[in-house]
Amino acid sequence: MELKAHAQKRAALWTKEPFDLATRQEVERLIAENGDALVEHFYTDLEFGTGGLRGLMAPGTNRMNRYTVAQTTQGLAQYVLASGSKNPSVAIAHDSRNGSPEFARVAAEVLAGNGIDAFLYPELRPTPQLSFTVRNKGCTAGIVITASHNPKEYNGYKVYWSDGGQIVPPHDAGIINEVRGVQSMESVRWADESDQHRIHLLDSNDDLAYLQTVKDLSLDRTLRDRGSDMPLVYTPLHGTGSASVIPALENAGFRNVHIVESQREPNGNFPTVHSPNPEEGAALAEAIALAKQVGAQLVMGTDPDSDRVGIAVPDAHEASGYRLLNGNETGALLVHYVLRGRQQAGQLNTATDFVAKTIVTSNLMSDLGRSFGLQVHETLTGFKWIADAIRREEGRGRFVVGGEESYGYMIGDAVRDKDAVAASCLLAEMAHVAQASGTDLLGELESIHREHGFYREALVSQTRHGRSGKEEIAAQMETFRTAPPMELAGEAVVELRDYRTCRLTHFPSETMETMDLPASNVIQFVTAEGSIVTARPSGTEPKIKFYFSVRMAPEELANRSDYAAAQQELDLRIDRLKDALGINA
Repeated sequence: MELKAHAQKRAALWTKEPFDLATRQEVERLIAENGDALVEHFYTDLEFGTGGLRGLMAPGTNRMNRYTVAQTTQGLAQYVLASGSKNPSVAIAHDSRNGSPEFARVAAEVLAGNGIDAFLYPELRPTPQLSFTVRNKGCTAGIVITASHNPKEYNGYKVYWSDGGQIVPPHDAGIINEVRGVQSMESVRWADESDQHRIHLLDSNDDLAYLQTVKDLSLDRTLRDRGSDMPLVYTPLHGTGSASVIPALENAGFRNVHIVESQREPNGNFPTVHSPNPEEGAALAEAIALAKQVGAQLVMGTDPDSDRVGIAVPDAHEASGYRLLNGNETGALLVHYVLRGRQQAGQLNTATDFVAKTIVTSNLMSDLGRSFGLQVHETLTGFKWIADAIRREEGRGRFVVGGEESYGYMIGDAVRDKDAVAASCLLAEMAHVAQASGTDLLGELESIHREHGFYREALVSQTRHGRSGKEEIAAQMETFRTAPPMELAGEAVVELRDYRTCRLTHFPSETMETMDLPASNVIQFVTAEGSIVTARPSGTEPKIKFYFSVRMAPEELANRSDYAAAQQELDLRIDRLKDALGINA
């Protein structure tokens, strides 16, 4: 009852100006009903986390709407002005989601009202292009309006700093403090007539600069000189890929690209998919159906803001004729292709070059980097930490390629976030080169496994709703910390890595050492057999994610002619680990 009274008091402020009529009427309805919906919309402020905002779109302090966007931008503007930047400016882009164009314009108006130049893309553009534009324009910061791969009801607001990477310490805490200090719409400074000159609309020249940077990543001379007629299928899943990946593939020389027409046009309702997430096989169902018709060597799909890409490749053993690769498999193929290509071109420097991956990404990526003589930087989950590693190594080391298991990859450092536009072009090039050499991507993947070890991974994501859901996730993590299992599926646990305390505990000795990473709410168990189980609450969604990784050494795999049987054995090990923790997919 106290919570409802608190929510009613907060909601009452939204029944008056400056809130628009439709918002006021909807809030009045919620107040009249006085149910759980009122509490969920108003019991707290939508949290500005270390990367920005993400939430359901609706009226209320705990929802994404033009008013929460305006207040957040006011806080960001105050931080930008206090940073001491000369001629401060912010680049802004948005994806295809409902509300995204309006939210982007709101951000531009508030920035201009605070005396900050806003470089605004007037139409949808991908997240990696925003990252590129921040650096290309020399901006102080950047904003992209997107909820990435989330369902249609969501939207979000991600903030970037001048290096083109998402905000990390100290900027994240500084911006959060400023945003929390903006308690009402009266504190927001909007642009008036005299401020409109500060809003600069970006144009095709900015698109061309980004597309040329993507094209320059190509490693195959014959593709650059002659192009490719290899049939491939691509779907933008109603997102920004229609404005970026399609022209990038054409620019890269691919003449036989078949677009899933029902998913070509941007549409924030994502009418042909349950969720526009290329991590989910169902999202690529229409693309695979088209691939069967045209005999495609590769199927690709990107999420609404084109920072993630999922792929499928021909496989006669699959009922559909195509096999979906997971993010670790695609990442291994891409890292291997880029490193081998750079090495053959004499473009690798073992004294300075490095690969980067996150702590929940397959260690195969690390093995590949080291096999080429490169350093490997392992970071916390999220590409902002890979971007931070690049920034910290600036002038000493050079980032070559890296990625994370959640279908995000980055080649080179012109963009400082995962880039599905560039990755799509390199993946298509990789398939083209494999076909020309008489093999395919599955053959390339088996070769990698036989040389470096057969890794198999799995992810289980459990959703918890509302306030009680957050409490359940917190209790689950606390149990892992205070009463960790000593064995999992018959495998002795030899390490407990608690990334919140940055402490690694060895078992059975219980000796401890410090891990040199920022604190993060992640727990990781390592077994004597090399299996790794990770528990990580999502920072942007009401979920807890469990990551499983197992490995078969090259020596053991060499004794097995049946590659498929080895894979089944590894999958059974993962199933036993899931059962040991009581986790169901």
